[in-house]
Amino acid sequence: MVLETVLLVAAVLLGIGVWGALSQQSFVMLMMGIELMVNGAILAAGGLWAYAGGGAPKGQVLVIIAMAVMAIEMAIGFALVVAVYRARQADMTEGIASMKG
Repeated sequence: MVLETVLLVAAVLLGIGVWGALSQQSFVMLMMGIELMVNGAILAAGGLWAYAGGGAPKGQVLVIIAMAVMAIEMAIGFALVVAVYRARQADMTEGIASMKG
């Protein structure tokens, strides 16, 4: 795959993540946008590493490990958000929306 294509996909993921994080009212959707932004950044880093490293698999292994760690982290975050929502019956972003002046 060509480096420009990898960077284009990473930029699209990053852009969708920024839009998703800034436009949503739900905390779960906000976290999904952040996950997309991080995945886009990791994909760009892996593509650049593959291009500069001459095809050595060290960078790709690091990218796979980083994506797995981020997926685990987001799963724990989603579980915490769901637990708080069930306990309080309110979304955490409602308080943020009411703080506008």
